[in-house]
Amino acid sequence: MSAALDLATRVLGLVEGEAQVTVSRERSLYSRFARSAPTQATEVAATSVHVLCVLEGRTGAATSAALDDDALRLAARRARSAAEAAARSGRGDYPGLPAPAEVRAHDGFDAGTALLEPAAAGEALARAFAAAAEAGFEAYGLWTAGETETAIASTAGVHVADRVTDAYMKVVCRDEHGRSGWGAAGGRSLGAVDGAAVARAAASRVPRSEPRPVAAGEYTVVLDHDAVGAILEMLGGLAFNGLAHAEGRGALTGRLGSRVAAPAIELADAPGRGATLPRAFDFEGVPKARVPLVVDGVAQRVVHDTRSAHLAGDGARSTGHALAPGGSPHGPAPTNLVLAGGDAAGIEELAAGVERGLLITRLWYLNPVHERTALLTGVTRDGTFWIEDGRIAAPARDVRFTDSGLRILEATEALTAQQRFVSEAEFYGTRFAYGTVCPALRAGGFRVTGGA
Repeated sequence: MSAALDLATRVLGLVEGEAQVTVSRERSLYSRFARSAPTQATEVAATSVHVLCVLEGRTGAATSAALDDDALRLAARRARSAAEAAARSGRGDYPGLPAPAEVRAHDGFDAGTALLEPAAAGEALARAFAAAAEAGFEAYGLWTAGETETAIASTAGVHVADRVTDAYMKVVCRDEHGRSGWGAAGGRSLGAVDGAAVARAAASRVPRSEPRPVAAGEYTVVLDHDAVGAILEMLGGLAFNGLAHAEGRGALTGRLGSRVAAPAIELADAPGRGATLPRAFDFEGVPKARVPLVVDGVAQRVVHDTRSAHLAGDGARSTGHALAPGGSPHGPAPTNLVLAGGDAAGIEELAAGVERGLLITRLWYLNPVHERTALLTGVTRDGTFWIEDGRIAAPARDVRFTDSGLRILEATEALTAQQRFVSEAEFYGTRFAYGTVCPALRAGGFRVTGGA
């Protein structure tokens, strides 16, 4: 038994009634840089204990970062008191903790990465700075690596533990005029991140001349991997969220079994896929498994945690997508999205099919406008270019777009064979690394609504 699972089991013995104890352990390094110089370095080594109590369909929770017996007993009492207070308002809709089930092993843990040597950050930054300088630019961005362990013990009989590692780096190269280009890489181990390669990718996207304006209107676009990944991540919450679907506000409400995307679109939540960041189970201890979401352009399923499955009825069960013990109030979401690739050799081949359009490296500050239609708005950033007569012709000014993520998939004309892991690695609270594996794509009718 791991030390984290031993702790979870010990705390469970302090809790009254139906309960789940989740122990989260994190060790991580984080380095930020600007103007090709380090600006901030942090090291995290923390363990937290989350106690969830269930009473008459209501839940109450408490968390402790202190691990002494008094602090843990207090967390147990507070969680029970919170559940009792909630139950006084009437019976709730939480059906009870899930029963134990066999979890599958994965290869998402890398022992070398888990050593977390600070020298690895220094080496990655030095290589990125040198590559940026060679191209005549300064580098901005971040590098991070971490190891996390999650252990769950519950009165329903769940006793599981899982360790994973991840690494990520993003570089923005910028010239003296403020023009910028983007590069990023990430994966399960430090081997997935080459600082020089990331910086060279960013440098290659810096505009070499003054960007030309883009009028509002509809354009055929080539969306690079990072732009595609951003749209898919938004769809994870708007379209494939089982709680939104059960409540009739999801973008796939009434559309399961119908065509919602181009026939070439094959989308799944696939935690076992090589380039993703796998986990053995979710935050309720339910095992992870592949879930087909869109097949041949036809919507198949949404993902569930225990609560959303109960609300959905019709025999729905948790698919292992709880984002918090007892389920997140925002509902479940896929965290291992994989979009299948197509036949195009690369960005240039996608662009060859465009008479006049835009190449978009990435999208930033995405927000939903209308949940039921998956309408999104955001801006392009760090590498937007005009495509003319089938070639990447000139830099374009960044624009605001307002378009449906599902409509973009429906209008997809071609995809690259190469897929890449896409992530942002911005952590708020306990580290939870995830990302999307996707190709670049070409789509018609992309709706530009103004300037950035």
